[in-house]
Amino acid sequence: MSAKRIAVLVSGGGTNLQALIDAQAADALGGGSICAVIASKPGVWALERARLAGIPVLTVARKGYPDIAAFSRALETALAPFAPDLIVLAGFLSILDAQFCGTYPHIINIHPALIPAFCGKGMYGLKVHEAALTRGVKVTGATVHFVNAEADGGPIIAQRTAEVLPDDTAEALQQRVMAQCEQILLPEAVRLFCAGRLTLENGRAGVLKG
Repeated sequence: MSAKRIAVLVSGGGTNLQALIDAQAADALGGGSICAVIASKPGVWALERARLAGIPVLTVARKGYPDIAAFSRALETALAPFAPDLIVLAGFLSILDAQFCGTYPHIINIHPALIPAFCGKGMYGLKVHEAALTRGVKVTGATVHFVNAEADGGPIIAQRTAEVLPDDTAEALQQRVMAQCEQILLPEAVRLFCAGRLTLENGRAGVLKG
């Protein structure tokens, strides 16, 4: 089985990208290799993380396109030379359209909440953790899932929980969820896919034993 090629889409600092880079360096991505990092904003730190790791980088600025469809076509054009087997959204803050999801059926996203809680359009970054604190939940976490045209609506692969502490701020909760959930779930899901153990059939995600 040939090594899987992974393209990572980012919009910010790249903390979860770094978790993938570290896993790759430790030979813990199931033989997969990050072939490109593409940012939706110029100058974000995630691009520098990729450069330091020797990974090709590109910027396809969301603000340069009038709508989601035009942006999605531009991303398809940018991704085509890399021929990725898997696309990973690692802090990627733009929606992708149905045509893009059809072109690339294997897209994985990490969301900083336990879907179906605190998810969907407009729920990203600190907004998710602010909502969790406002609601008063005692446990939150993260979800890694396959992507479809519905925001945070694709099949769930795995979830991991983190405690909400009485004196938490949104920033403190965000850091805990990243460290205890996101940075563990995302590399593991990518490893399973690249090792041929993560499946997507009939709208459901599954993990093969082995």
